[in-house]
Amino acid sequence: MKQQLNPVGTKVSYAKTKAEKRKLFFKRLRGQKALAFMCIPFVIWAFVFKYLPLWGWSMAFQKFKPSRSFFEQEWVGWQHFNILFEDNTFYRVLRNTLVMSMINLVLGFVTAITLALLLNELKNIIFKRVVQTISYLPHFISWVVASSIVLTVLSPDGIVNLLLMKFGILDKPILWMGKGEYFWGILGLTEVWKNVGWNTIIYLAAITSIDPAQYEAAEIDGANRFQRMLKITLPGLKPVIIILLIMNMGSILESGFEPQYLLGNGMNLDYSENLDIFVLKYGLGMGNYSLGTAAGIFKTVVSFIFLFSANTIAKKMGENRLF
Repeated sequence: MKQQLNPVGTKVSYAKTKAEKRKLFFKRLRGQKALAFMCIPFVIWAFVFKYLPLWGWSMAFQKFKPSRSFFEQEWVGWQHFNILFEDNTFYRVLRNTLVMSMINLVLGFVTAITLALLLNELKNIIFKRVVQTISYLPHFISWVVASSIVLTVLSPDGIVNLLLMKFGILDKPILWMGKGEYFWGILGLTEVWKNVGWNTIIYLAAITSIDPAQYEAAEIDGANRFQRMLKITLPGLKPVIIILLIMNMGSILESGFEPQYLLGNGMNLDYSENLDIFVLKYGLGMGNYSLGTAAGIFKTVVSFIFLFSANTIAKKMGENRLF
């Protein structure tokens, strides 16, 4: 009791607790030293290729000229950020990036979870494997090939227009890639076609960790397949869904580059151009490296805000979180 009332005693007790925690940490580290040594190359790789290049952010505050050394650059402060936020093109590509990211996020989660639930209910192993293989294959096709397939299918004489005219839905072919308002939907469906099978892998793995006794008990109680899926499988996937959602919120401004670049053209530019293409075109393409770096910093800061906000919300709701 005296130790609790004594401030000095309280500090000693706290320090002792910290020392014990430190001792326990190093004890565990020694017990897993093989794994620790295996992580060293990846830590070095992350430092060299992810953290060391951050010195390049200084270009956003300079009137950067490649011919000059670092100490010869002209510092301009927040000038490039002011130019960025006063540019209407920047707000247009920001709108496109956010909309395309949200479409990919919603469609990606809904389709992957739905496919995983349906595959889990299949009893015929051979048919299940065939469906899995067919759904996985597009993921291994490069975006160059995938974009060529999409452009061919959606061309005026492509299969989509032919079928729609065959069934009397259209009177004449539609130039799908020539109308900007169609681009977001086409991109979302293309992303689903290419990645839905691959995205189901983690959900199928999570389903295998659910206790089979729960399904047996529910079946005894008279629950049908749909009820077992709704009351057991989906709640069992909830922790995985929340973690993946938090991670995806951290890349909300990463709507992609290759599909937008390959599927975009002059007719749908107002809807297909995103932040990555903006950096390439107005930053690297025009030699304005400082403006491109400023746009990259903006994207990183916003991503951090989304990530920490989503993690904080999950923490307050008592759900699983990243940290």
